[in-house]
Amino acid sequence: MEITVQWIRTSWTKRSRGGEAASRRNAAPIGFALPHVEVASAHVIRMHERDGFEPYDTHEDRGKVDVQLREADGRLRVLPRVEPLFALPPRPRRPPAVRLTPGQWVRWRLNYRFSSMAGMQDWSYWLDTFNIAYGPVNADVFLSTPTVFVDEQGPVR
Repeated sequence: MEITVQWIRTSWTKRSRGGEAASRRNAAPIGFALPHVEVASAHVIRMHERDGFEPYDTHEDRGKVDVQLREADGRLRVLPRVEPLFALPPRPRRPPAVRLTPGQWVRWRLNYRFSSMAGMQDWSYWLDTFNIAYGPVNADVFLSTPTVFVDEQGPVR
C-alpha cells in the first residue's frame, strides 16, 4: 500500500515570538501540494525565521523522517518520535499511535524549545508538522482537512 509523507519544520528564535514576525510565522502553511516523489521518499519543507518563513522544499529518504510507520493487518500505525530529550515541553504522556485505514491521512503537530547548554544563546524553537497518508492520494491531499488531527503542542514560553 502507498504511504505518502510530508514533513514540515518551522524554526525560529525569540525574535519571532511576537509582532509582525510572529504573524508571518503563524500564517505559514501546514500543508503543501505534493510534487512527484519516489515511493520511498518524503516531501520535506523547511521554513526559517532568517528567510522570512519562505518554504524551501526537498526530498529525503522516508527513513530519515522522525516518525514510526508500521503496516499491519491492512492498517498503518503512525507515531512521531520525540528525539530531543533536552527540549521543552516535557512529554510524560504522549497520545497513542494513530492507525490509518486505506484512504485516510493524519496531521500531527509537535513543538519544541531549545536553549544552549551554557545558556549563552537565545532560545530557539521548532514546530514539526507531519502529514501522512495511507493509500493512493492526489497532489492536493494535504491541502484538505485530515481524517485525524493530533495536536501535541505544549507550552514553550
